[in-house]
Amino acid sequence: MVAMGPDELNDFLAAAFPDVELSARVTRADDEGVELTWPFHASQLRPGGTLSGPTLMTLADTVAYASVVSRIGPEFLTVTSHLAIDFLRKPPPADLRATGELLKVGRRQAVIAVRIYSTADDELVAYSTSTYALPSTPTVPRADRAEP
Repeated sequence: MVAMGPDELNDFLAAAFPDVELSARVTRADDEGVELTWPFHASQLRPGGTLSGPTLMTLADTVAYASVVSRIGPEFLTVTSHLAIDFLRKPPPADLRATGELLKVGRRQAVIAVRIYSTADDELVAYSTSTYALPSTPTVPRADRAEP
């Protein structure tokens, strides 16, 4: 069950990171997961004309965060406790599209799989798994918890 749709997630991300101009936009949030687009900018390039690893890792972490809060609701204190990424091929200088799938949501943590694609050819360029620590005391009621 999705607690937040794309518009709510975009507003939430802007509120969660008020000092950062996030270029990523949530384009889908449903029971299958979330999808974000990440516009290309020349500052993301590394020598050799490929997108940098930090760009891909930032996108993977952003997608994982959006995946978790799309399900549990607007929890600002949901934090990354583990992130692993495999770079599968050099992404060309183009926009990126990433999907996040919640593999498990428990009481204390969530596990997310993220796939990152280049929009130049729709090829998979990176795969990531993340674990997020969930707040022990939610700031708002979680969608999967019954009210007392």
